Parts: sequence; C-alpha cells; structure tokens
Amino acid sequence: MTFEQWLQSRLTAHGYACGPIDGDIGDLTLAALRAFQRGKGLPVSGQVDPLTEEALRRSSSNAPGQQERPASAGAGIPAGGLLWPHQDDVAGFYGPVGTSQGRLELPFPMKLAWDKSQTVTRITLHTRVIDSAGRAFAEIAETYSDKERRDLGLDLFGGSLNVRRMRGGSRFSMHAYGIAIDFDPERNQLRWKRPQARLSHPDALPFWHAWAREGWVSLGRARDFDWMHVQAARL
Repeated sequence: MTFEQWLQSRLTAHGYACGPIDGDIGDLTLAALRAFQRGKGLPVSGQVDPLTEEALRRSSSNAPGQQERPASAGAGIPAGGLLWPHQDDVAGFYGPVGTSQGRLELPFPMKLAWDKSQTVTRITLHTRVIDSAGRAFAEIAETYSDKERRDLGLDLFGGSLNVRRMRGGSRFSMHAYGIAIDFDPERNQLRWKRPQARLSHPDALPFWHAWAREGWVSLGRARDFDWMHVQAARL
C-alpha cells in the first residue's frame, strides 16, 4: 500500500469518504483531507503535516460518517488478475466440495468467535484463493491498528471451510468449497441490515475495499444481509 492509498483509507475509516482507494490524490481526496482537519480542529492546510498524520493514525472506530450505498450485485471483478466464477459455476472452477484445501497464515492473530479463549493463527481455504486472501489480510493489517480491528470485530473468526448446504436450501454453501470467510457473526447476524450490522458502518469501508480489490464479494454490501460474510464467487 502506498502512502497515498494509506491516506485515503484512513480518511475513509474516519468517516471522510474520498472515493476509491486508488492512490490518486484528486480534488475529492483533498476536500476530504481538509474536512478531516477542520473536524479535528487542526490547521486546514490540505497537507499531511505531523499533527494531521498523528490524528489519522488514531482509532477511527467511533468516527461519524455517512452510510455507504449498497455495492452493485455484480461486484467480484478485481482491478487486475483472476476473475472469480459466479456462484452457479463454482463446482467447475474449484472442483468437488472440501477438496484442494490449504492453510493461510494470518498476519495478525484472531480468536474463534464462539470461543474467544482460542487463538487462530491460520485458516483453511481453497488453494486457488489463498494468495488473494493473503493480500487482503495483509492490507487489513496495514490499515487498521490492533484496537481498531478489535473494535470492528476483524479479529473474530467465524469460519472458512465448512462442508454444508446453504441455509434453507439444497445447494452447497460457498464455505463448502473453502472460498468464504465469516467475521464477528454475533454482531453481523444473517438477517441484520445496515446500520444494525457492525460491518455496515463507515469505519469498515477500508476492510471491504481490501476484499473488493481482490474480487471478493460482500453479501452485505451487495444485498444488505449477512454482513459477516465475504466470498470468492460472484452473485
């Protein structure tokens, strides 16, 4: 992540939306930066001076901000690289459920959502998505502090590989292929919508952008339910 992308991600996390986190410091980013400085009582220079940088690095989990608009249901096309299949085509792309699985070493420790005394340092995923998930996790680790990850629940692992059917259906879940990850299920329950779901709040935007850059789809952003869930399959 470049400094410009870091700046955009921190402004977004604090509730000062500046558009895509693409490293392009244009008028929207500069306007967000000046608004951030004004809101924090800092000199409004439009420059990242030491005081501004210090304020940007502070925890953003309680920052106000506008609610994000739902993402397009067609999300799942990364800026570059592999295009994930649609849900109906995952068997042909990934193979039989529960096969070709590997381990991803996490850049920060997580806890089991249902037993917080248990630490998770690696998770099981399909081998075709491990590198992509690793890049997303690395960006999340770089963007959020330990405290911010705890506040958002990004350190609470709700599951990855789980060979089961979709709830209320006969088709296999995306978890059955090891191509989905759940975060903090307690505060992002299946039927909860924005703003009740914790990961629907503005300070979670950099988290979702990290996954979107890899083509992973958030059901919350696309359909406003199951905000715990992200998957390497298009809808």
